[in-house]
Amino acid sequence: MASDKNPQAQQPAPARKAPEPPPPEEGIPPWMATFADMVTLLLCFFVLLLSFTTQDIKNFKILMGAIQESMGVQKDEMVTNIPYAQTKLTFEDRKAENRQLVEIGVRLKEYIRAKDLTKTARVSNEKSGVMFRVSNSALFPKGSAELNRSEAERILGGVIEVLQERESYNCVIRGHTDGERPTSGVFRSNWELSAARAAACLRWIVEHSGLDPDRLKAVGYASAKPILPSTTEANRRINRRVDFFILPDNYRTW
Repeated sequence: MASDKNPQAQQPAPARKAPEPPPPEEGIPPWMATFADMVTLLLCFFVLLLSFTTQDIKNFKILMGAIQESMGVQKDEMVTNIPYAQTKLTFEDRKAENRQLVEIGVRLKEYIRAKDLTKTARVSNEKSGVMFRVSNSALFPKGSAELNRSEAERILGGVIEVLQERESYNCVIRGHTDGERPTSGVFRSNWELSAARAAACLRWIVEHSGLDPDRLKAVGYASAKPILPSTTEANRRINRRVDFFILPDNYRTW
């Protein structure tokens, strides 16, 4: 028989040994790396949104520097820290300037009340300076650029006091008219009339104060910048004015 001739044919085959699992990978788990990438992308996305909603580039750079420091980003101290210090200093200077502009506005309002000028002058704080606005009728006869001397001393004295107290501030004097053609034969256009009135105020301030003329500027706008549409006599009366715009001497448009 076959079983007698080959006795090993009846023995079962040996069991196959299971393969050993691979050794564990070194470093963080893969899911953690993916999660960290997602968080970083979200952070970049929200920083980008923030940059679209603010116009202050210097504050944005400060924010970016703080984020980089919190994330441990390596940077050159000589390159990064110096602009950061300058930006912070400029931000503090801007806060101080804003505080001084508010004080100037309060000072002029007190002057208006003290001199009983509430019907002819008003003060407003603008984005970059303080506007001291005076009606033309309080300073000039109609169609003329000859200053009313008594009113000039009472009104322009406030501008002189502020500029003498704040040596780091300048003043732009802006003449405005109502758009009607001048009736006098001296001035052929509103441009000439408005510029002459602004120059007359500038000359009076320099002659009666000793201020440096380089701190003053006279500009004629004619009827190019009305407050109200010149459709009624009341509106035209408001548009006829002289503006004294007081601003820091380091302002870029000075």
